[in-house]
Order: sequence, then structure tokens, then C-alpha cells
Amino acid sequence: MKKNQIYVGFAILASMIALGIYQYSKDYRLALHLIIGLSIGYVMQRSRFGFAGGIRKIYHTGDSSLTKGLMFLFSITLVITAAIHYGAHVNGADVYYRAVESGVAVIPGSDYVEPANIATILGGILFGIGMMFGGGCASGTLTDVGEGYGRGIIVLFFFSTGALWGAHDMPWWTQSVFFKVHKRLYLPDVFGYMGTIVLSLLGYFLIYAIAKKYENKRRNNNTLKLEKYENWEKEIAKPKEFKIFSKETYHKFFVKRWSYYTGAAFIMIMFVTILVTTGTSWGVTAIFAKWAGWIYQSIGLIDVSDWGWFANKMDSMRAGFINDAGSMRNMGIIVGALIAPLLAGHFKFKFKFNFKDVVFYAIGGLLMGYGARIALGCNVGALYSGLSNMSLSGWVFLPALTVGGILGLKLADKIKINI
Repeated sequence: MKKNQIYVGFAILASMIALGIYQYSKDYRLALHLIIGLSIGYVMQRSRFGFAGGIRKIYHTGDSSLTKGLMFLFSITLVITAAIHYGAHVNGADVYYRAVESGVAVIPGSDYVEPANIATILGGILFGIGMMFGGGCASGTLTDVGEGYGRGIIVLFFFSTGALWGAHDMPWWTQSVFFKVHKRLYLPDVFGYMGTIVLSLLGYFLIYAIAKKYENKRRNNNTLKLEKYENWEKEIAKPKEFKIFSKETYHKFFVKRWSYYTGAAFIMIMFVTILVTTGTSWGVTAIFAKWAGWIYQSIGLIDVSDWGWFANKMDSMRAGFINDAGSMRNMGIIVGALIAPLLAGHFKFKFKFNFKDVVFYAIGGLLMGYGARIALGCNVGALYSGLSNMSLSGWVFLPALTVGGILGLKLADKIKINI
């Protein structure tokens, strides 16, 4: 453990508190999203929780622990989100796409009930391939940057560029058959709230059971490689006499690795916090497109003011990064993922890659960014928020993402990308 890193970690945390106070003085939402982002980044790094890993880990090692953790996350989030939706429904609210026409209140998060179409499938496959080339998903890329992975910086830049490219092409996509042949379905409209909960939980249990069965198959074939924690991440012996201010207490609260289930529980809390405080759900990649828009517009390469996708976003574009709540949340994820290893005293930069790797990191970022735009979301917006807000599109995106992920892994292994 490097003690100097601990001091740096607390110093950065203090600076984030100061920034939060400053942002709160302008708009409470800026401070709120900064805090949420810091919490998500800290939790994801502390528990090594990630969406891409749910496919990559079980494919490479047979270890189904993260895949099962994801099913747990989806299950507990669904139950709470469904209760929030139902409470709004009985009070006269409706899903977003109907509420805006009828003028009634909107069910929180129902703006993520997107049309399921061919673009959802194509975007999911592209995103899945990209996240295996890039070594992580959307939220995973942000945590990679915070953890010190040089790969993450490369992927994030091209991810944002791909998202901007996709935003530019959206008018074509929305007018094409890939979008026009669609089905927008809020599952409770067909199955009711209880029926949707039961069917969704059965779906998650089925995936859980398949993952567990595959792990057992790998165990029987002697090809299973269960994840092993580093020594410093493990529990340490308890002292004979308990002391609040001791290295054992510090280790428990700031160093010891959390389980995937602990990570899932905390991520669910952050997800629900976003839902109840903002009325919308958690998304990541639309912010990436705005980041690229700011960068490329500032150096005079483009002007997004006449792009259709940016039509309702120009006020926030003019306000700038520091005044954008979504940017505060994404930045918070990066900083939260930085603070976690610093407080543990085990932060280190990781730049082990060559030029070929950089090329494929760039390709992976572009595929993820473009795929997320045409699918109307990424592993967070299209998958996690889609499923949790009971949209059919989430269930369409899930298998597409999985197929893309497996294809990406096969290609990455064949090309020998260092991820």
C-alpha cells in the first residue's frame, strides 16, 4: 500500500466536495449528478462491476459470477422501478410518448421506452463488437480512464467521435426502413405490472441458470478459471481488540474488494436516485456525443447548431461542460473510479499496448459510439434502463449485444488485441 496515494485520494475527494458546493450554488442538479457519478465510479471500481465483463469473463474463463451479478442487478432494479412506475400510473401518469400528446404527467423513466427496430439489433451488435475491442462498455470506459488505463483514454475519444458521427447520421436512420419498421411497447400495457415483473424475473433467472450450467460444464472439462483476488483485496485477520481507528477498519471500509452483489446493490440505489430525482433514467453515451461536439466545434471542424439531433440540446451546448448535469455525472464516474484505488493505496497507470492495439481500440470506440446512437442507447441506456423501465427494446438489445460481444471476443482473440 502506497500511503502517499491515500492522501492524494482524500485531497481529490475534498476538491470534489468543493466543486459540488460550487455547483450547488448554481443549480442543485449539477451537484446531484456529480455526487451520483462519483458514487457510481467508486462502486464500479471497488467491486470491479461492469457490463462488458458479464460476457467477456464467462466466455474466456467460464466464471459466471459477474453474469449472475448482472442478473441480480436487473432483478432488484426492476422490482423497485416497477413500483415507482405503478405508483405514478395509479395517480394518472402515463408513459412519455403518450403523455406528451395527452398532456398528463409522465411516468418517471418512461422516456426510455424506445421503439424496437432493426437499428436496435444492428446497433447492439456493433456495440457488442466494439466493447470487446475497446475492453469495456460505456460506463466501463469511464472507469477505465479513472483507474489509469491508457486504453480507456483512447477508447473514450473515439467512442465520443463515433457517437457524434451517429448523431450526424440520425436523420437518415430515422427515415430508413431500419427505424420505420418498429414496435414500441411498454410491457405493462400487455402483461400488466405484476405480469411484467414475473416474466422479466423468469427471463433473468433463465439467463442465470444458463450461465451457471455453462460454468459447471467448464468445471467438468477442467477449463474453468475462477477469479482470484489480489492479496491486498482480501479480508485481513481481525484484531483481538476492536478499534475504530485501525488499519483493519480502514482496510474493511476502503481497501477490501466488494462482491459483485454488493456492487449491484449500490448501483441500483444510484439508478433509482437518478429516476426519482430527475424523472428520467440513467444514460451515458448521449453525453459523449455532446463532448465530441464541444471539442470539434471549438477547433472549428464542425458546427452542430443545424444538426437535427442537437436541436433540443443547443442550450446545454452553449452553457458548456461545467454547466451540463450529464457531463458532471460522467466526469464523476471517472473521478470516483480514480479515488477508489487511491484510497486503497494501489493506483497505477497502465499503458501496456502497441500500435496495433491502438488501432483496434479506436475501431472499438467508433463502433460503440455509432452503435449506441442508432440503437438509441448503450449498455446503460438501451439495456439497463430499457429493461428496468420495462421496454421491449431492452429485451431486443440484450441478445443483439450478446451476439456482438461474442463475435467481438472471437475477433479480438484471433487478432490478439491486448485488452
